[in-house]
Amino acid sequence: MNMEKRIGDLRENDRFSGYCVISDIQLRTAKSGRPYLSAVLSDAEDSIDAKMWDYAGPVGREDNARAVWAQGAVTEFNGALQITLTHLRLTDARDAGTFAPEDLVPSAPIDADAAFAAVRDLASSIGDPDYRKVAECMLARHEKAFRTIPAAKSVHHDFLSGLLMHTVNMMQAADFLADLYAPVVDRSLLLAGTLLHDFAKEQEFTFSDLGLVCDYSVPGDLLGHLYLGARETADVCRELGLPEEKSLLLQHMILSHHGEPEYGACVRPRCAESELLSLIDRMDSRMEIYAKALSSTPEGSFSPPVYAIGKSVYRHDLPDEP
Repeated sequence: MNMEKRIGDLRENDRFSGYCVISDIQLRTAKSGRPYLSAVLSDAEDSIDAKMWDYAGPVGREDNARAVWAQGAVTEFNGALQITLTHLRLTDARDAGTFAPEDLVPSAPIDADAAFAAVRDLASSIGDPDYRKVAECMLARHEKAFRTIPAAKSVHHDFLSGLLMHTVNMMQAADFLADLYAPVVDRSLLLAGTLLHDFAKEQEFTFSDLGLVCDYSVPGDLLGHLYLGARETADVCRELGLPEEKSLLLQHMILSHHGEPEYGACVRPRCAESELLSLIDRMDSRMEIYAKALSSTPEGSFSPPVYAIGKSVYRHDLPDEP
């Protein structure tokens, strides 16, 4: 990206030339028979739709989430800006040192080391020794990816360290709610299940050299992260010699954390802890969807319709922290 004018600063009739990340790549044919490319170009802060007419390659769908050099003109279509491209190529050796990846790739607005330490401390605080062993074993297995990968391909926490941010938020909420609902909630089971619930995102996705999600892997497409996570958890519980019921409860937490089959759950929640986990997961994902929508919405107005939640959202003034 031409860092003198970032995507968020572009206006109609501007010329665009520089480095960016390409995603949502689609190769289509217009009614006239002309082939064209439709994609989204982004930097670390903003994104814009792009089109390239009479397109024959070389960038294809397999290049999602990779860095490209692009050139074109900013136009307006149906009330929104887009770039009509004239040149497009993947970056290669000639581009070494000419752009900073951190200028192109969004990262979670957190201190990743502090967030990981908070997750580790909460895992260590699990009172039940069996659940604590599983939690600490799985955290050690997944630490490298857990610190850095996004939580999703799109929709929520789809930036570097997104899974870490999503999980620490959820574990802190789970810790509070376990105390609030202590008569019906086993804190150890809730915290362990919350930690484990999305570890299999590492297997569900493929990742670009920038660390962003490219697409679903074959196991991710065929099985999904709920099944993959439950299967790994069952294996670890067996290796550690956990009682069968504890293994089943942890697997159930993972398999049911999307709440309802229409949202991807393998089974519905059947215990208080799995019910609470599904609510916490939904709450944190929706708050991130709101955060993304509101970040580009002027105060006193509604956002464009947000596909993930099926409505537009209103941005009001937030008071300064006392």
